[in-house]
Amino acid sequence: MGGVSTADRAERVPKQDRSRATRQRLLEAAVACLAEHGWAGSTVSVVAERAGVSRGAAQHHFPTREDLFTAAVEYVAEERSTALRALFPEGAAAADRHAVVAALVDLYTGPLFRAALHLWVAASDEDQLRPRVTELESRVGRETHRIAVDLLGADETRPGVRETVQGLLDMARGLGLANLLTDDTARRERVVEQWANLLDGVLDGSSGAG
Repeated sequence: MGGVSTADRAERVPKQDRSRATRQRLLEAAVACLAEHGWAGSTVSVVAERAGVSRGAAQHHFPTREDLFTAAVEYVAEERSTALRALFPEGAAAADRHAVVAALVDLYTGPLFRAALHLWVAASDEDQLRPRVTELESRVGRETHRIAVDLLGADETRPGVRETVQGLLDMARGLGLANLLTDDTARRERVVEQWANLLDGVLDGSSGAG
């Protein structure tokens, strides 16, 4: 009986690995489709074809279109958060704040931000999608804020610090929107420099202490 159990496990493990790989391909394909084609052009069939799987396999993992795209944006957001933390494995000292600000701003450029933006726009018109995207955005926003606080070494018990960190993230989102239409690199670099200087003043207590 033990031999049968071992054989069963040997068959299950590759199947589980294949299932995880299929799920990951679908999530990555969904984000790419959403970024390139928007909500209207991103059907389950289009995503399945891009991922190289059948529509049935896609619906096995994600029964509805809403399941697929909210899971996709959440998945990539988590991957980006992990990558962001990995850039600063020891945390960030005051001298590293410019690099931290630049990395946080970079979160709001590229395919993930475009995909999330299309999802937000769709959610404003789709009743069945809105609560899921609202909840997802809330969770992603809280996690991004926590990461920013950790990396900046910000003490949010001090007046104005929490608002300054959140202002940084709101500003970064605005820069991401501007970058959708034109290459905003030059202006973005100047704004990043200014915000790093502002954060030095607020976080080190040399601004607003009076």
